[in-house]
Amino acid sequence: MRERADNVNTILRQLQAVSISECPSLAAQSESATKDLQSTSMANDPPLPRKPVLVVDDDPSIHNLVRHALRSEPVNIVSCETAAEAFKRVRESSYDLILLDLGLPDIHGLEVLARLRQIRSDLRVIVITADDTPESLLRAIRENAYSYLRKPFNTAELADLVDRALTTESEPAIEVLSSKREWLELSIPCTRDAAERIEHFVRQLDADLTLDLVQSVAQAFRELLMNAVEWGGGLDPSRRVRICCIRTPRLLFYRIADPGPGFRFEGLSHSAMVNPGGPLASTLVREEKGLRPGGLGLAMVQAIADDVVYNEAQNEVVLVKYLV
Repeated sequence: MRERADNVNTILRQLQAVSISECPSLAAQSESATKDLQSTSMANDPPLPRKPVLVVDDDPSIHNLVRHALRSEPVNIVSCETAAEAFKRVRESSYDLILLDLGLPDIHGLEVLARLRQIRSDLRVIVITADDTPESLLRAIRENAYSYLRKPFNTAELADLVDRALTTESEPAIEVLSSKREWLELSIPCTRDAAERIEHFVRQLDADLTLDLVQSVAQAFRELLMNAVEWGGGLDPSRRVRICCIRTPRLLFYRIADPGPGFRFEGLSHSAMVNPGGPLASTLVREEKGLRPGGLGLAMVQAIADDVVYNEAQNEVVLVKYLV
């Protein structure tokens, strides 16, 4: 285990060593962007339209905390404390986002979520709750909640979730094929936002494990999932990636299948573990192709996982992490 941890730390240090200053074109772009920002007065920028956000929670302190967390966001916050009032407001006005507690005094929040879907199927809802049971999280996934945040929550994390929910374009829904605790199976559109949402859900679902284990496995799972939506699916929302997360007392098992033709490792010049020039050369290739920063992702996955197995075409991968 110590050797594996050392391998992960080495990979992370290599990633950090590839700085913008080592990539001339990145540095030039960064300097140019900085000058542009400095020469543009914020006072002349038109104000962003404020988007309506409904907060449904019977705890006044949560309303205050949400207002504090979103004080810099271009939102108009409307507060209510019961499900009945929430239904009334949603029927009377349009909201871009709802922050929903599960422990409401009149109707359970998961039932509220299901009824909101009947009123407006495209409504985005972030569940904020102290309920940490896997059953609640799984039902929230089935009811297509945008995200799930446990109390007490970090205000910066809330602000980030709200920003993503309000700025990401509408996309095909995530399909739930199985929502058992031992067997979660999903079909998601090939978008980065869908991948981010599922990684967050999976991280929450495994919250009973040690923090180090959850973070490392989630990092490996995210890397494989991002590869699937970006390379296999070409970031095409009309194409889908199928995900299966199986958990037993002895292991975590993740299977990711993308719609692409597969790949060969020798053709991955953007990968630091394949490019003979190492991290710097792979970073330049990624820049030329317009890819997200990285290049050591597959090496990181292999260092974290106990087993990583691809099918023959290499458009399907299994990641295994043993718990005992």
